[in-house]
Amino acid sequence: MPLIDGLTTLWDTLTSAQPDPPPLLVVLTAVVAVAVVAVWRTWRIARNAVTIAHEGGHALMALLTRRKLHGIRLHSDTSGLTVSAGRPDGPGMILTLLAGYVAPSLLGLGGAWLLAGNRITLLLWLAVALLLAMLVLIRNLFGALSLLVTGGIVLAVSWYTPPEVQAAFAWTSIWFLLVGGVRPVFELRRQRSRGRMPQSDADQLARLTPFPPLFWVGFFLLVALGALAAGALLLTGPLLADAGLTA
Repeated sequence: MPLIDGLTTLWDTLTSAQPDPPPLLVVLTAVVAVAVVAVWRTWRIARNAVTIAHEGGHALMALLTRRKLHGIRLHSDTSGLTVSAGRPDGPGMILTLLAGYVAPSLLGLGGAWLLAGNRITLLLWLAVALLLAMLVLIRNLFGALSLLVTGGIVLAVSWYTPPEVQAAFAWTSIWFLLVGGVRPVFELRRQRSRGRMPQSDADQLARLTPFPPLFWVGFFLLVALGALAAGALLLTGPLLADAGLTA
């Protein structure tokens, strides 16, 4: 049947592995990602992608713990807000708060795992699907525009560009999530020390658990650095293979 044949072809396209990227591409995309995160002007713009992942983490965990999700707002200052209803304490609320700062790093780690298997097309299409699902939950104009622009860029790259461009885009994006997941934790620590974030995720977790805010900041940092280390090992597979360091 044509429909079944079409679905089979689509599945084969999504799950097929592309060739290993050149080692130079792995290095250059890592350098670009680090530069984007390190330079304030580029970070100020690119941080919106980290905020999307952060609020998406809150929203997903709220749904998984059966809280009633009212919506997500993304703001032009790269802040965001996810509103859910349910018990004001307990495991569901704790996990929902916990998910925000770790979400970009864990998404990056999952993406690195896909790229280690050269599943570039699958990675890009999954990214589009997640952004579309999140768009339904957005409750302000800037947030909707942010998701439409981000999703449009990913879709255009996956649909219209050659494999080499897709590979460069995918590796840069995942490096960015891994590296970019670390900087907000340091920003949180600095802003808390200046008394500017009394309602941060870490402070709210401290009120719901026996552990102080600094413990949760340290936990966020541990997850982010762990994901960066593990993701880097996955992404540098082509480098190690080229150097003859893998079995």
